[in-house]
Amino acid sequence: MNIYDIAIIGAGPAGITASINAASLKKNVILLEKQNSIGRKISVCGAGRCNFLNENLNESFYNLSAQKLVKSVFGQFGKKEILGFFDELGLKYYSEDRRFFPITNQSASVLKVLEIRLRKSAVKTELNFEVSDMAKDEDIFLIKSKDLQKISAKKVIFAAGGKAYPALGSSTSLYGIAEKFGHGVITPVPAAVPLTAKDQFCHFLQGQKIFAKVKCVIEGKPVSEAAGEVLFTKYGLSGTAILDVSEQASIAINRHNKKVKIELDAVPFMEEEALKLELAERIKKGFEGEDLIAGILPNKFTTVLKDYIFEKNVKALSYMLKHKFFDVQGTRGWNEAEFTAGGINTNEINEKTLESKLVKGLYVAGEILDVTGVRGGYNLAFASASGFISAKHAANT
Repeated sequence: MNIYDIAIIGAGPAGITASINAASLKKNVILLEKQNSIGRKISVCGAGRCNFLNENLNESFYNLSAQKLVKSVFGQFGKKEILGFFDELGLKYYSEDRRFFPITNQSASVLKVLEIRLRKSAVKTELNFEVSDMAKDEDIFLIKSKDLQKISAKKVIFAAGGKAYPALGSSTSLYGIAEKFGHGVITPVPAAVPLTAKDQFCHFLQGQKIFAKVKCVIEGKPVSEAAGEVLFTKYGLSGTAILDVSEQASIAINRHNKKVKIELDAVPFMEEEALKLELAERIKKGFEGEDLIAGILPNKFTTVLKDYIFEKNVKALSYMLKHKFFDVQGTRGWNEAEFTAGGINTNEINEKTLESKLVKGLYVAGEILDVTGVRGGYNLAFASASGFISAKHAANT
């Protein structure tokens, strides 16, 4: 049986980048992918535009427990190196609000340049290979697929991603294999995900979008906040602001069964006292009904604010507009989550090489690790950088 130098499991951004780098270092590489094509998650990245990097690339934008490892990875392969990597692949790109996108505004362009380089390298790609088990015999790893195929390799890189977007190739089998080899797995939960809440605002304002500020409040304590779009839906709350505070809400609910609220400031462009004065002045001028909030909020809000408007209670109305609380019941599922919070414990991974501290020759890269960045290109940047670094060290040891 042919024994590969390096077997890479998962053909997402981390796995593809690892494969390209390992091949450039003259290693005999095989890339294993459970789907019938590679890079399917790349195709939906950044709402189809593929936000692959952020100007402000540093460890502070990632979960606290992972920051030491992330800092080490970006110290070896940071913004300059990531841009250089894509430059060398021939990708043209631009920066908008500190976020980098391909000049075509199409994720397919990023995937295409990666595919071209992968095709020109000496990497063997095995599609429809869903890993079911892995064992190690002395210095050789034996990887088995569900349909009983077998691959042998001296080194292995886990790069199968997290649980988000299961239809696009996410896998849970490597979590179990990691545990089999003694690794701890932090319970994966959806991140950057809409939240569910039963509230008359959500019911009557379905489909309404506003620019707002939100806070995630766990057991009465504010833990994170964001400003951006809020979308009211039949099931609860979505929009960029909600996605930006959803990680801690998801962890609190799904791991710890804690009570979570979202505090909404629907009028972030006015201080509360200024809002009170504005409403009081309108009442003095004889404003009635929906006219009372015209130009401040969409007219649709009069439906849920009618009691306050009818009573002309300026103090209560102002407070409601600045401090509306929603009881969060849960999160939407993995099909609507952009990222995974949780994964293989980073404390068990060598922060410089990304090699397992427990299993010699096993490396881990990308979202399968308990590394979660905020939205804005951080997660794809870490996937690319960690893929490159894991392959570098796997090839040179």
